[in-house]
Amino acid sequence: MEGFAKTEGELCPDCKAGLSPENACVGVGLPIQMWHTPDCPQWTIMQIGFEEGSRRVKEQDAWAKGVFPAAHERLKQAAAAMPPGTPAQPFIDALTDLVQAQADTTGFVVLHRWAEILERHFPPQLPDPEHTTE
Repeated sequence: MEGFAKTEGELCPDCKAGLSPENACVGVGLPIQMWHTPDCPQWTIMQIGFEEGSRRVKEQDAWAKGVFPAAHERLKQAAAAMPPGTPAQPFIDALTDLVQAQADTTGFVVLHRWAEILERHFPPQLPDPEHTTE
């Protein structure tokens, strides 16, 4: 069988399954793995948990896709309503750019994009040649 794990792993306390192509092998922490028979209660509970987690993520994703555009628009309106020159302006601009970057992608905003935005709004302080300490 292709992809069949060939290490013993731990014995399931419920089904006592071992290495077999008919059994499921689940990683329970590196390098430990545990084998389960198809009718093992522990394996069934794990599968229910996987399916519930998947369902919950799909529901949360659908909800977020529904509310994100309106929330993004409210953020842009609130940012535009701020008086110019407010001390919070770099934070407002960075947040607005980060949320726009998220709106422009279907996944997560990648770290290098975060760094670009934050560098633009919070550049490193360069030494002042006019100010020296002795």
